[in-house]
Amino acid sequence: MTASRVLLLGAGALALLALPGCGGMKKTFGMAKDAPDEFAVTKQAPLAVPPDFNLRPPRPGAPRPQELDSQGQAMDALFGPGVSAPKTPGEQALLDDARSTGVTADIRSTVAGEATVADKGAFLKDLLAAQPGDRDAGTATIQKAG
Repeated sequence: MTASRVLLLGAGALALLALPGCGGMKKTFGMAKDAPDEFAVTKQAPLAVPPDFNLRPPRPGAPRPQELDSQGQAMDALFGPGVSAPKTPGEQALLDDARSTGVTADIRSTVAGEATVADKGAFLKDLLAAQPGDRDAGTATIQKAG
């Protein structure tokens, strides 16, 4: 063996021995993750319920006190209980243009009595009853009624 070959093998062996030491370099340069140990977390004692709450049982059908309407509370605080907010001039102009004032409460029944239904005829029934997938121009014909 020549000296250069021995020197090359020695350098390779030294590199192989030094390579495992590079694992600590990540931590030295701050590139390694330091995750917390999930098994080192201690359990805390369960919450204790006080012996007396002085709570009344809920009444069936009564609104829950936790579910308060924040918008309703704000309106009550600003304008008083049961009072709706006054409309701005822009809102009032929009309502006037839409003719929303003076509309009767039974307008739906009035409109339902005045409505007419167009006779769609046999053509629509044939069109809706047609089998899908027939795209051949020779067999896909539509006959006009009348």
